[in-house]
Amino acid sequence: MPVKREADIRIKAEPYANPLAQQLCEEIQDEYRNRYGGDGDQSPIDPDDFDPPQGIFLIAYDTDGEALGCGAWKTVDPETVEFKRIYVREHARRRGLARLIMEDLESTARDAGRSRVILFTGPEQPEAIAMYEAMGYTPIEPFGAYAEYEDTVHVGKAL
Repeated sequence: MPVKREADIRIKAEPYANPLAQQLCEEIQDEYRNRYGGDGDQSPIDPDDFDPPQGIFLIAYDTDGEALGCGAWKTVDPETVEFKRIYVREHARRRGLARLIMEDLESTARDAGRSRVILFTGPEQPEAIAMYEAMGYTPIEPFGAYAEYEDTVHVGKAL
């Protein structure tokens, strides 16, 4: 059953330095270590990248105030943002929450004057790849820290 945003989900911008944001980011790294092994995502992150107006970090909450997931974007160039740290806690998955977070990320990027989104993921995240495809993301030239990895999936979308 899809999440009814107005009824039970609130997505709010939070500082990246917020302890809850950091906890969610650590959970994301645990997820990457479980799926891929190694040390998690090695792409460089500057915490300032997620501060408005050059970026944003969103946390999705339920009606009890529990954080269920997150997502962020950072500016790549005046037209383009890169989505990062899209994550939903395991017990909240399969309810459409990741899509709601993505839609809010797209909306906030558009509101900030950006016209394009890029992101990358890996083959061990087929559910993410399927969601990106369903939302109209298409393959793009590889970029960033994982550009040289042949199995990394790089996608983008015009806003």
